Amino acid sequence: MIVVFVFLGNAISCVKNQDFESITDACEENLVANATFADVKALYQGELLQIQEDWVIEGYVISSDRAGNFFSVLHFQDAPAEPTEGFQIAIDLFESHLLFEPGSKVLIKTKGLYLGQSKGVFRLGGTFAAFGATNVGRLPALKIPEHIFRSCDQVAAITPRKVRLDELDNALINTLVTIDSLQFVEHGLGLPFAEPWEETERTLKDCEGNELVLVNSGFADFQGELLPGGNGSVIGVLLRENDDFQLVIRDLDDVGFSNERCEEPVTEFTSNQIFFSELADPNNNAGARFVELYNAGNQPLDLNGWSIRRYTNANTEVSSVLDLSGFTIGALGTFVISPNAATFEAVYGFAPDMGVSTNSPADSNGDDNLVLVDPFGSVIDVFGVIGEDGSGTDHEFEDGRALRKVGVSQANPIYTFSEWTVYNDTGAAGTINQPQNAPEDFSPGQR
Repeated sequence: MIVVFVFLGNAISCVKNQDFESITDACEENLVANATFADVKALYQGELLQIQEDWVIEGYVISSDRAGNFFSVLHFQDAPAEPTEGFQIAIDLFESHLLFEPGSKVLIKTKGLYLGQSKGVFRLGGTFAAFGATNVGRLPALKIPEHIFRSCDQVAAITPRKVRLDELDNALINTLVTIDSLQFVEHGLGLPFAEPWEETERTLKDCEGNELVLVNSGFADFQGELLPGGNGSVIGVLLRENDDFQLVIRDLDDVGFSNERCEEPVTEFTSNQIFFSELADPNNNAGARFVELYNAGNQPLDLNGWSIRRYTNANTEVSSVLDLSGFTIGALGTFVISPNAATFEAVYGFAPDMGVSTNSPADSNGDDNLVLVDPFGSVIDVFGVIGEDGSGTDHEFEDGRALRKVGVSQANPIYTFSEWTVYNDTGAAGTINQPQNAPEDFSPGQR
């Protein structure tokens, strides 16, 4: 199964009082490109750098912050139709569509800009420091006129490239694409595009069963609009996060569902459809720890006889067992287990599905190994490597979070790091050094 994700940036405005009219009237007639996107990307050698080459690149704007689903970033590609490459630049500019509407040709002077690669996507901009590291950040508003110029050429009509989910590749990153035969999954119908003030995932599926997760801003103009029930196409800017492609729509005009829905197949439950989906050890509150299971099947599952085993640190003997008998996990639903139900409810605003004691499998401090076992004693799903202390490995989520990637649709009795996004306080072994705080960095009860 192919899974695609949709990504959305952060929104901060610093230039609401800027006089756009005088800038809008200005355009550049004499500046000429002398380098390609590929030339600029080739400068990157694995570390953030400030570009010293006096180059100019040109492209056509394909993003828009008019509806509030893009913020502080311009995406542009090298041709209005059939592009070969795309790029993005982070800018500290509010209502940037007033200056750079989709189809505008822009020329960018690269000297002095910073170049980095974030989650597999190249990015230009200024810099900012976080967690002791310097990263590509927004280009300050007063620096924008020194680097980004609007051409006097007429605004071009951008033609999105028509692709299937199985045709996506890195050459399409930061370009505008359209994907046909998509629909929102049935259990999502009736929900809004996004919850207020939050980035929210909504799942799309094509008629072959491939999935696409749409993530929209809770600040977008269309946040409260209900998901349409038909089938059709989605247009958006393609991005990539680690191994997963992502898509960002500009507004609701990018979603055209006028066809009848495909029938979603009903499948019998198999034991490998239940698995660990999120493990939490919040940096700011150990009482807000939890373990979340997900049932990817279309039928509810009685958990009688099911259990979770915890192997503390490097132990090869079971340290504690949690019996799940007496509970049921719903079809396409989550099951959240908390070692401190009162604290969990106070932090996250709702009660867990199951409250247990401290020192249970749900109370891991991030360096333990967990195993999900069915009523017959078979190992169904695993997080971590039994006999290996998680500290400094790719299965450490201390002060952080282990999140199963949405593309995973079945359990795995062998720990596979590529199925997870792991946050912690070390960043060792390919994990993300970014401690997570509750409640804002966690999503119990959501898949």
